[in-house]
Amino acid sequence: MIVFLIDADNLSSPAWVNEAITAIEATEGPIAVRRAYGSAENLKGLAEPLRDWAIRPFLNVYLTKNTTDMALAVDAMELACQTPAPHTVVVGSGDADFVPLVVRLRERGIKVLCVSEYRKMAPEALKAYDGVIYVGRTAAARTAATPKAPPPARKAAAPAPATKKAPAKKAPATKKVAEKLTPAVNATPADRVTKDMVLEAIPKLKTGEWIPISDAAKALHDKKLLSKSASSARLFKRFPQSFELKPEKQPNQVRLTGAAD
Repeated sequence: MIVFLIDADNLSSPAWVNEAITAIEATEGPIAVRRAYGSAENLKGLAEPLRDWAIRPFLNVYLTKNTTDMALAVDAMELACQTPAPHTVVVGSGDADFVPLVVRLRERGIKVLCVSEYRKMAPEALKAYDGVIYVGRTAAARTAATPKAPPPARKAAAPAPATKKAPAKKAPATKKVAEKLTPAVNATPADRVTKDMVLEAIPKLKTGEWIPISDAAKALHDKKLLSKSASSARLFKRFPQSFELKPEKQPNQVRLTGAAD
């Protein structure tokens, strides 16, 4: 029996869930138990794959601390203790919080896999799992895996005159430099960005829920509060009493703590 337990606060994109289930069933077999745990907002965002794949939603208890991870871990251990026990458990989250659960499941002889968006996978959790299935980069992987054919040799071709080459090289170079400088020029300097400006750009933070830092960064870019080359995590760390990041190393989620600067 294969069990797929989704942390909807982490694996929060419908496309990722569709890609994950397709990959699991292609390599492991049919999934018998399909469950998703998360806040009402995140489960609502997964409404389409929950319906299409008949995934049971489990709403977390709304407290000051997120209870999603604990609810998922409790159900995983309950399923592991039943008869017959699953032979494979797939955890849909890259959080390092699940490592103790992974260790206990492996000790019971259960194969444990992880599904994660590649930017959200905690490096310290990699070796705990029997395998990791990355989602969200299929197109990029296909592009990288396709070798480019070398240009045909031109044995008889004569070199173009130097006077004709110079204009062709300068125009693209000038355009590329302008494109690289535009985001930095348009973005508000980091030292002028305030906490209120951040909250106005990302109103979802006001709920106190954890949100993907990639979503927060996109909103900051859209509002011109963050240049393309700047780190959103570094911006949030300027307000340590107002924003909390996790995990500590390579954070992938952020939330408002409620404290004032």
